[in-house]
Amino acid sequence: MIQVTPSIAIDESEIEESFVRASGPGGQNVNKVSTAVELRFDARRSASLPNEVAIRLMKLAGSRLTQDGVIVITAQEHRSQSRNREEAVARLVELIRQAEVRPKVRRATKPTKASKERRLASKEKRSSVKSTRGKPRFD
Repeated sequence: MIQVTPSIAIDESEIEESFVRASGPGGQNVNKVSTAVELRFDARRSASLPNEVAIRLMKLAGSRLTQDGVIVITAQEHRSQSRNREEAVARLVELIRQAEVRPKVRRATKPTKASKERRLASKEKRSSVKSTRGKPRFD
């Protein structure tokens, strides 16, 4: 079990990993060993996530989300499989933590009378400045 928050824990069987060859650091090793990690997590069908968190998670995932609701995270910065795996899991956990936070509801407010008056006064002042810029009129 991977503890994400006090209320959310993900079973490791829900995470599918595959190892592929990575570009980047590794020297001669990069051509022989598959060190990059491709982590797949099915957010839509996950039993450990509450429905509203899963929906926010899929919105947050953006281009990492497939048509089937699977989040794909690739990590290849490090030279070892284990460090790349840890990083991929950490990224997934961080994404779920962000999705767990419920966004504040915005309540519409009306502008105050004083702010309306200030706005109109500034518009009037600007208008008078602009009206003096034209070609002079000869009456």
